[in-house]
Amino acid sequence: MSKRDYYEVLEVSKSASAEEIKKAYRKKALKYHPDRNPGDKASEEKFKEAAEAYEVLSDQNKRSRYDQFGHAGVGGASSGGFGGGMSMDDIFSHFGDIFGGGGFGGFSGFGGFGGGGSRQRVNKGSNLRVKVTLTLDEILNGVEKKIRVKKYVPCSHCSGSGAEGGASHSTCTTCNGSGQVTRISNTILGQMQTASTCPTCGGEGKIITNKCKHCAGEGIVRDEEVISINIPAGVEEGMQLSVSGKGNAARRGGINGDLLVLIHEEEHKELVRDGRDLLYNLFVSIPQAVLGSPVEIPTLEGRVKVKIEAGTQPGKVLRLRGKGLPEVNSYGRGDLLVKINVWIPKELSKEERKVMEKMGESSAFDPKPSSQEKNFFSRMKDMF
Repeated sequence: MSKRDYYEVLEVSKSASAEEIKKAYRKKALKYHPDRNPGDKASEEKFKEAAEAYEVLSDQNKRSRYDQFGHAGVGGASSGGFGGGMSMDDIFSHFGDIFGGGGFGGFSGFGGFGGGGSRQRVNKGSNLRVKVTLTLDEILNGVEKKIRVKKYVPCSHCSGSGAEGGASHSTCTTCNGSGQVTRISNTILGQMQTASTCPTCGGEGKIITNKCKHCAGEGIVRDEEVISINIPAGVEEGMQLSVSGKGNAARRGGINGDLLVLIHEEEHKELVRDGRDLLYNLFVSIPQAVLGSPVEIPTLEGRVKVKIEAGTQPGKVLRLRGKGLPEVNSYGRGDLLVKINVWIPKELSKEERKVMEKMGESSAFDPKPSSQEKNFFSRMKDMF
């Protein structure tokens, strides 16, 4: 499933100021906060989607790359470690200045991410990284790749709960379900209160009464999955894309990690890439350069015929417009640049040598540099 436009997610225009983006994000976060919508997976996803959009649009450099290249320009969220797989702790840790230190916008009971509520831990699966090799032909139009990935997936026996036979979970008696334990110590400054993750339940607030025998209560097992990846046209070597939620599954029903896709270009046998443009070295014979000749040029869409004009000089560059590659998430294409090289044979037959000697006697084959070239050589002479 493709990601929505970040401006659309926050319902702001592309010219919105930083303050307008901040206000729009706070409004969305308040609306879709999980504690306002308990058990509502759709609201939870919108909450995380808004956080991902704000993480990019609030950073001027990331916003600039996003405006130019779309989601591929920011690698989904590869540059900042966020994305569809960010945990609630990630969100409140990095955007706490928006939510406020004493509670979330005045709602101090929201999940304990403010001042004093519970702080149950949300498990998060780790990200996976794969390399996908593409040909220039695939990069031209974009491509869907199906890859087989070894990863952690939810245990089918317990549906990822970690409990055997649908057994229930009991509230952790150490933290009373809060996921945290509080300690009060006396110091010279008075009593100090500190909170830490509950050592009994690992911050989850609950304990499995009967662990699943297939996954040992973890809720995940090692398996394989075939994943479809839609790669946009115009991607480049080294670019990283992110497929949200396709990384390792999280323990006991948490948030899945992401699949990070590193792009590797396969070399073309005739063409060389230079950004959006393609380069091709064309070798012609001396008669072709002198007399002119039609030649075939390879492109990513088949071979095309081009007329070499009579008297073409070595080093001349022909430009075939629109025969290059597109940029990611943009219109238009680069060009195909054809550099002409005149092939000089190293060995000649007797007949060929006679022909060349006769040609050499002709004044037509005397070098005739232009006035501009003469001035250049004159300046070069003065340097020595």
